[in-house]
Amino acid sequence: MFHAATPLEPSGSCDIAAVLERLAQVSSRPRYAFMLLNLIAQVAGPDGSAGPWIKRDNELVSLRDWLCDALTPMAQRSARNVALAERVHGDLVRSGLLPRDAQDAQRAVTEEMRARIRTAGKSNLSRAVSELVNAGFLRRHYQGYRVDHQNRGGQRHAVYTLVGDARLLGTAVRAPTAPVQREFAFTG
Repeated sequence: MFHAATPLEPSGSCDIAAVLERLAQVSSRPRYAFMLLNLIAQVAGPDGSAGPWIKRDNELVSLRDWLCDALTPMAQRSARNVALAERVHGDLVRSGLLPRDAQDAQRAVTEEMRARIRTAGKSNLSRAVSELVNAGFLRRHYQGYRVDHQNRGGQRHAVYTLVGDARLLGTAVRAPTAPVQREFAFTG
């Protein structure tokens, strides 16, 4: 009548609960790390690697910049943004770089805010990627101008490769394609 549960056969899909459990053990910010892992899985190729460039709006953007921009809305809080805008405005005034025209000044403040947010985002991203590497979900190397290398610099850009269970995450993230229903021709 009732049967004992048998272990599931590997089905080629990711055990997201196991990934979350592992992230909770090794990451200081497991939710952020999981979002980052999902974004990498979203843009990873069939071999599991993502980067160094992502095509966005008919232009190439570095993987790290794309990830920072994609995660920026998670950090948007009105009080923080107001405080940052005030700091940026004050810094631009002190440095004499704030344009006199109100629209140009607003654009300058917005551009500087974006640059500062991206810089802070890259720091957070690097920390989270290091945790994902230590957890065994990612491999990281740098690809670029002269030679591929384990260390950044020399006009090299990050490439992240999904490994282990994270490699299967890409199949869990992508929406399954609906089967095509075909019609049979009626001959009669």
